[in-house]
Amino acid sequence: MVLAGIAFAILNVVTQWLTMRLAFPSASAAFWQYAFALVFSLPFLKKGGFPALRTRYPWRHVIRVAFAAFGVQAWIAGLAVVPIWQAIALVMTSPFFIVLGARLFLGEEVGAARWTATGIGFAGAMIILQPWSDGFTWAAFLPILSALLWGASSLMTKSLTDIERPETITVWLLVLLTPINGGLALAAGFSAPMGIALTLFVAAGVLTAMAQYFLTLAYAAADAAYVQPFDDLKLPLNVLAGWLVFGYAPSGYLWLGALLILGASLFIMRNEMKRERQGGGRAAK
Repeated sequence: MVLAGIAFAILNVVTQWLTMRLAFPSASAAFWQYAFALVFSLPFLKKGGFPALRTRYPWRHVIRVAFAAFGVQAWIAGLAVVPIWQAIALVMTSPFFIVLGARLFLGEEVGAARWTATGIGFAGAMIILQPWSDGFTWAAFLPILSALLWGASSLMTKSLTDIERPETITVWLLVLLTPINGGLALAAGFSAPMGIALTLFVAAGVLTAMAQYFLTLAYAAADAAYVQPFDDLKLPLNVLAGWLVFGYAPSGYLWLGALLILGASLFIMRNEMKRERQGGGRAAK
C-alpha cells in the first residue's frame, strides 16, 4: 500500500508537469495515461480472460466506468491548475460523498457519528478552498468534482459486488476506461504527444499499472482493516512530492483543513470496518 502511494505521488507529479508546465490538454492527457496503462495491464487481462466480460448487467458497468472516466478527467484538469497538495486533500472528500450517496441511493442508515464526520470533512475542504478569498477560482472545485464522481463509481461498484465476480468488475473497468476517455478527448480536441511528453506519458502508464498492481498485492496479502490506513499516507507523500518538484506546500491554517479531512476520513473508515466486523459476527451466529 505504501509503494502504491509512492507510485501515485510520482504519477501526480508527472501529470501536473504535463498539464501545467507543458500545457498538454487535460482531456487528451487522461486518454494517453490510461491508454498506456491499459497496454501495461494486458497481462492481467490475459490472466483474467475476456470471458470475464460476460454479464447480465452491461449498462451498470458502462455507467460505473463513465463516472470513473469523468472523475479522471476532472482530476487531471484540476492538476493543471491546482497545487498537488491541495488537489489530493480535496479528493480525499470522496468517502463523504459515498456516505451521502449510500443514504440517498442505497437506503443505508447513517448515524449521527458519520454525519458529524462528513460535516467536519466538508468544513476542512472549505478551509482549503477559501471561496471567500480574492485568490479563489472555480477551477479549485475540480478535485472535489472528481471526488464526487469517483464516489458515485464506488457506490455502483459496491452494488455490483453482490451480483458480479471481482474479475468481471475489474475487466470491465480496464476495457472501457480508455475508449471513454478517448471519446472525451476527441470531443475536446484530440492532441498527440511527442518528444518529452510522449516519454512522460509512457512513464505515467507504467506508474498507473504499477500502482494498481501494488494495491492488488496489498489487499491479497492482508485484511483491508490492516492495509487501508496506509492509504492515507497519500496526503503527506503528495505534499512531499509537490514540494520537492514544484515548491508547493500548505501554509498556516490550510494544514488545519487537510487534517480535518484526514481525521474525518480515518474515522469513517474505522467506523465502516467496525460495522462490517459486527455484521460478520452476527452472520456467524
